[in-house]
Amino acid sequence: MNDAIVTTERLLMRRAEVRDLGALHAILANADAMRYWSTPPHATLHQTREWLKDMMASPETESDDFVVEFQGRVIGKAGFWRLPEIGYIFHPDIWGRGLAFECLSALIARVLTRFDADALLADVDPRNTGSLRLLDKLGFVETRRATATLLVGDAWCDSVYLELSRENWRRR
Repeated sequence: MNDAIVTTERLLMRRAEVRDLGALHAILANADAMRYWSTPPHATLHQTREWLKDMMASPETESDDFVVEFQGRVIGKAGFWRLPEIGYIFHPDIWGRGLAFECLSALIARVLTRFDADALLADVDPRNTGSLRLLDKLGFVETRRATATLLVGDAWCDSVYLELSRENWRRR
């Protein structure tokens, strides 16, 4: 099996390619998808192109990040842009189908069996209740909260920090 490809019953996760630009831009320019992201929605294709270049250039020793396909269509990105922190974004039209849980379960298993990480981390806007529920279902536990941690556009956002230890993951 190609180690740059991860599959589940319904999903294909693979490394990003230049051909993903349009599909990723449709997600990164979507206000609903980007509501709790670390930047405002992408205003231009150029902005997404630079983001995609960064994703593709991430060193394999520090990153394990994937484009996610469902039924042959790119629906998001998920993985670890900088290990051990998990990150993901999906197009809103696929929310509520269990696809994020399916995807992240597979990628968490991959990282915890291939990389030397005692725990995986997440930083979530506390208003993002869907993401907090997802991470809880995956076994992440809240470790702390902080205010005004990230300036997105002209608004400060707070953070909920979560962790999934290797030990807790093995017990699941």
